[in-house]
This record gives sequence, C-alpha cells and structure tokens, in this order.
Amino acid sequence: MCGRLSQYDGIHDFVAALSMPNALVNNAGDHPFERYNAAPTMQLAIFHQEGDYLHADMVRWGWRPHWAKDRAAPINARVEKVAHGPFFRAIWPHRAIIAINNWFEWADEGGPKKQPYLIRRRDQAPILCAAIGQYPNAEIPPSEHDGFVIITADSAGGMVDIHDRRPVTFSPELAREWLDPDAPKERAEQMVLNQGEQTEAFEWFRVDRAVGNVRNQGVGLLTPTGD
Repeated sequence: MCGRLSQYDGIHDFVAALSMPNALVNNAGDHPFERYNAAPTMQLAIFHQEGDYLHADMVRWGWRPHWAKDRAAPINARVEKVAHGPFFRAIWPHRAIIAINNWFEWADEGGPKKQPYLIRRRDQAPILCAAIGQYPNAEIPPSEHDGFVIITADSAGGMVDIHDRRPVTFSPELAREWLDPDAPKERAEQMVLNQGEQTEAFEWFRVDRAVGNVRNQGVGLLTPTGD
C-alpha cells in the first residue's frame, strides 16, 4: 500500500456502513471529511470500541513506539508479523477500523512516470480497513504519541499488477467483531490472516497523475482516465 487514500464521506455514512448499534461518541465532527487525497501524518477518522460505546476520533496516520526514535513512523503493519513482532506489541490489543472510500496505488507501466490507480469496492460502499493504534479513551487524554497503522497483506489476482500489498478489509460483520474489545487476540489474528475480503470485491482504474501531489484535492482526482 503506497500511502494515499480518500476519506470524503461523513462519519455517519461510515457508521451506517458498519451497521453498529452501539451509542456513538463522536469526536470527529458531523460534516463530510472531504479528504480526497489523504497522506501519512494527516489526521483521519478511525473507529474504536470502549465498553459498549463506539468512538470516532481524529488520529494521525502513522505510529511508532516511544523507543523507536531513529526511524519514521510506519503507516502500515504487515499482517504476517503484526501480532508477534516487538514493534507493534504495545498497540496490537488496541484494534480499530478506518473506513475509507478508496485508496491509490502507483504501477510501473514502462513510462517515464508511474501510473496512479484508484481502487474501490465494486459496489462503492465504504471500505472497512483493519487497523491498530494508540488513541484517546475515557481514561487517557489525547497525546502527541497517538497514531494508527493499517494492517496490510499480499495482494492477489489482478491487483498484484498494481501493487504487491493491500489493506486487510472486512465485511461489516467481521469489522464489528474486530472492534469488540472482548474478542480474543488469537481470534483477531486469525481474522486478519484468513478472513479479509477477497480481491473480487474491488475494482480499479487509472486516474490523473495530479493525485501524486498531496496538495491537490477534490472529486476530480477520482475520475477515470484513459491516459
């Protein structure tokens, strides 16, 4: 996953996609986010569950443990290592969902510049990506160390031709189970390893190279192009 995505709907659209009956503690606002070209370090809306409440918070994309000051904060965590490696040990229990509208990848097609592609669900419903992170809750106030990472797995099918990694995404039912703080860690690991959505749920197409500049925003970045 190259590190660019869109999160332009509002939080209530994403709650509807989750079909979650829990009362919402909304710290993300009620207006559409309109982030058509979101990049690492940006504040993005994530969901996490605390007791019986679903929380929506704006959290920085990217996280590193306090002792890893010699490297940039990763934005992704490989599914093969995330549950057992030391780097993410502190946040592995803190499961979250980031709901997005699409993500972007860049493919080498032999030209002078890589070609950007937009990837979205075929039904254009929000994409529910598995994430873990450090974020505020009822007992811990917001901190400069807050952040989240998206869990990624190997791509499959035709998506491999665009990029060899992709987010682990869930159906609404599995997303709700992933958020459940009572779900055992072993079950959570099996979910991300074996129960992510298949490539067939997605479609992809070329978009304008303007998406390569993070300062460019707007719905025009989502338009298919034949170039």
